[in-house]
Amino acid sequence: MKVKLKSNVVILSFVLLVAGFILAFSFQLTNDNGSSETMTNSQWEVEDELRNEILIQQSLNRNLTEELRIIQTEMNRVEEDVANHERRNFNLVEDMDKLRMITGAVAVKGEGIEVRLDDAEYIPEDQHANNFIVHEQHVQQVIDELIVTGAEAIAVNGHRVNHQSYIQCIGPVIEIDGQRSFAPFVITAIGDSEQLELALNLSGGVRDQLVNENVEVRMEKKNEIVLDPYFEEGESLS
Repeated sequence: MKVKLKSNVVILSFVLLVAGFILAFSFQLTNDNGSSETMTNSQWEVEDELRNEILIQQSLNRNLTEELRIIQTEMNRVEEDVANHERRNFNLVEDMDKLRMITGAVAVKGEGIEVRLDDAEYIPEDQHANNFIVHEQHVQQVIDELIVTGAEAIAVNGHRVNHQSYIQCIGPVIEIDGQRSFAPFVITAIGDSEQLELALNLSGGVRDQLVNENVEVRMEKKNEIVLDPYFEEGESLS
């Protein structure tokens, strides 16, 4: 009887243990489901907030991008205006430099050509000596040809000439801007030496005309010529 009772107690204990386990498991499962649902709702709220933040940031980014585009457009316009202004200033400076060179206001240096005009060494007895010396028109011919060919600066016997210079004969000498010069007349010009020499040596050109008029002509290309500024009459040439 005791054995049977003990057996029943054991069975009942086992049943109660199993039942307790089932109840505990069910309670835990219920709690887990509730927590899972609560976590899911919390995550949804967080995701919704993040989504809204992303939309706000995207809108801000679009606005900032548009502002940046406007600023870049304005900067490009300003840079273009500055570049145009600099180009105008650069061209103005170049024009001023060229004008100073033409008027002889500044010293210049560069490649060029040297043309030497001299009286004829031999004068036939039956000819007038005046036909065998260098006259102002001969010097002027060379200067004019050099200017047309693109010479940037010209000097005669070291005296810088400009657009206002005048050359005239006074007996056996030539006056350049009031300063007397004697033969030989050395005309130096800065510019493209090849072009200057080619222009003077054209068939039937200046050199041939001078030679036909009994003027001795020598030419030499120079890698470097230095010409002093033009000085008004009475000023020092030193």
